[in-house]
Order: sequence, then structure tokens, then C-alpha cells
Amino acid sequence: MWVVFAFGSAFFAGLTAILAKCGVRRTDSTVATAIRTAVVLAFSWGMVFLTRAPFGLGAVRERTLLFLILSGLATGASWLCYFRALQLGDVNKVTPVDKSSTVLTILLAFILLGEPVGVYKAAGLLCVGVGTYLMIEKKAAGKSGRETGLWLPYALGSAVFASLPAILGKLGVSGVDSNLATAIRTGVVLVMAWVMVFVTGKAAALRAVPREELGFICLSGLATGASWLCYYRALQDGPASVVVPIDKLSILVTVAFSGLVLHEKLSGKAALGLALLTGGTLVMLRG
Repeated sequence: MWVVFAFGSAFFAGLTAILAKCGVRRTDSTVATAIRTAVVLAFSWGMVFLTRAPFGLGAVRERTLLFLILSGLATGASWLCYFRALQLGDVNKVTPVDKSSTVLTILLAFILLGEPVGVYKAAGLLCVGVGTYLMIEKKAAGKSGRETGLWLPYALGSAVFASLPAILGKLGVSGVDSNLATAIRTGVVLVMAWVMVFVTGKAAALRAVPREELGFICLSGLATGASWLCYYRALQDGPASVVVPIDKLSILVTVAFSGLVLHEKLSGKAALGLALLTGGTLVMLRG
């Protein structure tokens, strides 16, 4: 049964990007991020109570709380960049760049933490790097952001910021339940996202969010929560060495739905890149 939950985790994680894309066609990406984060926060605290994790100020050390806040700020910056990239570019190009955060995390761990990079990780890094490059195809200049490549800096920003929470966790987060840590971090993201909404003068845009897109934004948050629930349930009964690789296959779900729902085409070159990226990710997990 745990296999079903593992694939469920990958399915919902892959679906998140598609739902998010559908929710930012006309809605400001910062506003969408703030709304989605509220849904994710509800799920993350639900996980705390579901797992009966200890919570309260006494359950978190001051140093750990500081690094959780820093981690939350990095996560918030990543989500803001990711939603903006999705608004400007194709899902099947934004997602691979965002997934390259795994490569950056390993490199930062090597540089800052002295963690070794074995043969498997090195081979995986190379495959992911080449695969990501192959999936980023340049289009002729046009009217939209996706044609001019305006999405790329935001996608890269998303990947860079997404690589930081794991490093910050290693440096200063200890003695706290992982689900509680996620809930605290998500709370920081929520505050950051709504501050950005008001500081950038986009509060008025809240009233202009189309109902259909509001539904997709909320569903995106629910998909993230469902992915977390399935992932946790799979890890309860199944081996992490199998559950984690299955979860990483979410990019295949994203690319498949980007073609079915959004009618985004994948060229032969990009398909080869996808194969290298997926294979490289799985190889890195063995190292």
C-alpha cells in the first residue's frame, strides 16, 4: 500500500505546477503566492496535529528558530520567483530549472559543509546539468515573456533560493520535529508573501482575482498538502531508499500534464533532456 502513497506523492507534487500555472494567467503572481501559502500553512499545521508532534515555544530552541526563519525567507523568495516564472514561461521549461536546486544544494553542501561528492552524485550532477540545459530551448522573440526568455531569471532565482533551506537546516536546525519545522517555515513564508503584496501595492489586485483562477490557486495549495500527506504515509511503511526516488518522478507528471492540459510541446531535444534530468536525479539518490 505504501507504493500507492509514494506514487500519489509524486502525482500531486507534479500536479501542483499545472494548477499554479492555470491560476496565474491573469492573477498577479505575488498575490497568487500569498493565497496559496495560506492553504499550505493550514495543511502543514494539520500535519503537526496528525503526527502529534510537540509544539509551542518550548519545543524550539532560539538558534533553531532563527534558522527556521531564515529558511522560511529563502523558501518564500523561491515561491515568489517560481510563480512569476510560471506566469511568464512554459511549465515544461520552468520546472526543470527549478528542480536543478538539487544540484545547487549538493554543491553548497560540498563547499560549506564539506560533504563528500561520490561517483554517483558527480554523475548525477552532470546528467541533471546537461538535461536542464537541453530542456531550455530558445524561441523566436515575440510578445510574450515565455518567448523572450523573461521567465528564466525568475526560474533560476527559484532554484537558488530553494537550495538554501536544506543548508540552513544542516547549519542551525536541530532538536525539532520536522513537521513542526515545516509549519513554522511556512508561517514565515505566509508573512513574507503578504508583506510583499502590500509593500508592492498589489492589495487591490486581491479583489480582481477571477473566481476560476482563485480555485486553481487553492487547488495548487491543496495538491501540495496532499503530496506531503502521501509522502509521510509512504515513509511510515516503505523504505526511504525507494519512496524518495519515486517522489522525484513528479517532474514526469508535470511534463505530461503540461502537454495534455496546457498543450505545451516537448521536442526530441527536450525529451532527451528530461530523460537525463530524471535519470540523473535518481542516480544522485544512490550516492
